[in-house]
Amino acid sequence: MSQTETAEIVVIHTDGGCTPNPGPGGWGAVLRMGQHVREMFGGDPESTTNNRMELTAPIMALEALTRPVTVHLHTDSTYVRSGITQWVAGWERNGWRTASKQPVKNVDLWQRLKAACDRHEVEWFWVKGHSGVADNELADQLATKGMLEAMGR
Repeated sequence: MSQTETAEIVVIHTDGGCTPNPGPGGWGAVLRMGQHVREMFGGDPESTTNNRMELTAPIMALEALTRPVTVHLHTDSTYVRSGITQWVAGWERNGWRTASKQPVKNVDLWQRLKAACDRHEVEWFWVKGHSGVADNELADQLATKGMLEAMGR
């Protein structure tokens, strides 16, 4: 790939979590395009879940993009990666029900994530959490910051 082509790819690392689970939570995202870097974070002071925060991070990052682009999205959540790359098409086909006919958990966020992905060309990557990947570590720190700010600390 040429320098121009790689500059057109937005690389995103996301993370989310809460303490305890369920409990107050936070999400973080690091967006890079060429030399540009944007850090984002937020949180929920009420009772949320790790999965909801893991889903919120890529939603917020993708929704922040102002035009359709190619995205390489890195998450340490197999739930998010598997959900968006393998399960969501079937859930949508089945009226947002699982294979066992149960309502899909976090359907509001899955629908938002799918809509956000539909605007872009998104390639999903799983990264092992806390394994020294700099932007994943930063996303984790931002998620913690988002949770603490949401709790008023």
